[in-house]
Amino acid sequence: MSYRSMRRALAAIASFLSVAAIAPDAASQEAPPFSSGKEFIAQTGQQLYQTSCQGCHMADGKGARGAGTYPALANNGNLQVAEFIAIVVMHGKNGMPGFREYMSDAQLADVMNHVRSSFGNNYDTGITADFVKKLSSHK
Repeated sequence: MSYRSMRRALAAIASFLSVAAIAPDAASQEAPPFSSGKEFIAQTGQQLYQTSCQGCHMADGKGARGAGTYPALANNGNLQVAEFIAIVVMHGKNGMPGFREYMSDAQLADVMNHVRSSFGNNYDTGITADFVKKLSSHK
């Protein structure tokens, strides 16, 4: 195996392991519930982040580079615009899937508020299920 191939393999393993990583303060918390069907069953913003976002954006929200580029959510100024995060989370962007069909309006609002108030972000957490519903009706 060449050095380059070995580096790729190690990077893939590290990426896989980081997907399974739990947030640093999660040792004292219960693991999020996994979904068995089309919809996510997790209810809190943190649980939804752990089960649907963390695999790409990482437990610390700093994103990753490897087989693809997963932007950092940590200290991300774009997230202060509620419509921006709502459109991206609901409909996807640049290879990221949209979650509109998999989460309720309340779940979408909760995960958006979690991201906007975590990872060094300190933005308004007033996104509501009604906001999501109204925005999703204006495709």
